[in-house]
Amino acid sequence: MDEDIWTKHRELRFHDLHHDPQQAHSAMLLLIDVDGIEDIHRLSDMRLSIRYDLRKICLQEIEVALSDIGFHFENSLFCKLKRALFYYTEETQRENFKIVVDDPSRSASVQIYQKHDHGCRDKRPNYWRKYL
Repeated sequence: MDEDIWTKHRELRFHDLHHDPQQAHSAMLLLIDVDGIEDIHRLSDMRLSIRYDLRKICLQEIEVALSDIGFHFENSLFCKLKRALFYYTEETQRENFKIVVDDPSRSASVQIYQKHDHGCRDKRPNYWRKYL
């Protein structure tokens, strides 16, 4: 079986209205050690190039995991259509070759969640948080 059919090259585009002006760099740091991701590099502050093995991870798992921790993706009509097409073709390819995935967002989500900083996100001083 040809190995190239399993290697996918995608570009993640982040929305520019976000508190992190360099979402691509932040996402790259979280994704760099995730199982199945073969290569990742930043194209700009809002764009990330990623290559991954479809047998281990898919685009939907990656995007769901990043969305769960607060990253915002570009949602123009063109990006939505491309995303839906990629989701569909990758899911179909996995099903055709009988690749079983128990929970589509579990493995990538867990790996990214473990690397994410989980400090207090409440910006109020400690004495105001405990006031009530």
